[in-house]
Amino acid sequence: MTDDPNFEGAVLGAHGWFEDFRPGQRMRHSRAATVGELEGSGPAKQVMNTAQAHFNDHFLTGSPMGDERLVFGLATASLVYGLASQDTAEHAVQELGWSRLRFRAPVHHGDTISAYTEVVSVTSGDTPDAPGTVVFRHWGRNQDGIVVFQGERSTSIRRRALQTSDV
Repeated sequence: MTDDPNFEGAVLGAHGWFEDFRPGQRMRHSRAATVGELEGSGPAKQVMNTAQAHFNDHFLTGSPMGDERLVFGLATASLVYGLASQDTAEHAVQELGWSRLRFRAPVHHGDTISAYTEVVSVTSGDTPDAPGTVVFRHWGRNQDGIVVFQGERSTSIRRRALQTSDV
């Protein structure tokens, strides 16, 4: 903590500790985000993804996927995981892995994505004071309610008892 008498609160939120999660728990996250030009095709170019649907304005003209460029799938996954982070990863110690990624429907520039989460499992650490592991299933829906992405994320999360006075 701080010695500043004007300090009004903790930096971290009161919720989202390991003890706050239980299997089957579901969350609708409070924020949504519209995919813009930068996050839509920039990552595809950075990783040299050669699928023209990400960066060629005319490639999909007349296709069943729509006439507009597609958003790079891992950008969609990152956006959904990011939108979920305030509720699921604020007290994370370590991201352990992503799995079961499914890109269910195309995402285009200008789509607005909302995120949802279900807790799949909660596993205690080796000792009572060790962080525990929580597996989350995240999914994102576009502005029309269509599920565009789903995937699982394993995260090591700090216990309330482990918070220190200097956090």
